[in-house]
Amino acid sequence: MLLSAQTALWFLPFVAPIALWVAWSDMKWMKIHNYAVLALVAVYLIVGLIALPITSWAWGWASLLVVLIVGFALSSVGLVGAGDAKFAAAMAPFIALGDLSLFLMLLACVTLVSFVAHRVARRTSLVQDLVPGWESLHRSEFPMGLALGPSLLFYLCLATIFGNGTL
Repeated sequence: MLLSAQTALWFLPFVAPIALWVAWSDMKWMKIHNYAVLALVAVYLIVGLIALPITSWAWGWASLLVVLIVGFALSSVGLVGAGDAKFAAAMAPFIALGDLSLFLMLLACVTLVSFVAHRVARRTSLVQDLVPGWESLHRSEFPMGLALGPSLLFYLCLATIFGNGTL
């Protein structure tokens, strides 16, 4: 992994609660709130200045912009939700460009597992009884925040173990 363990350790305590909140709120309300997106951007803005070399930090903003533009286009034609697109853009600077293929494989696996687990859970009466008002249990759409947040979290956790790069 190109993201260094030290950098991942800087980000992890700040990113973890946001990522978990996004997964939870998307299951409960089928919405990724703008303040979660802004909080993640603020973490990158502040902690990134400490944890990353200035050139890597600056390139992170370019990746945010690219993912935001692509996400906006996909959202405009109804392929992804607007909150999903915004959160993916906010996640982008945390992913080292050299780790992109690894992260996309991780995202695919987490999405598949999350989708299956969510579909099984929503058909389980115990889950329905425990969280009766959760939007995601009553709609056909999948709460992508359930996959996006944990994917970023898993990526940073993996980087703390296997990261040896200079970013």
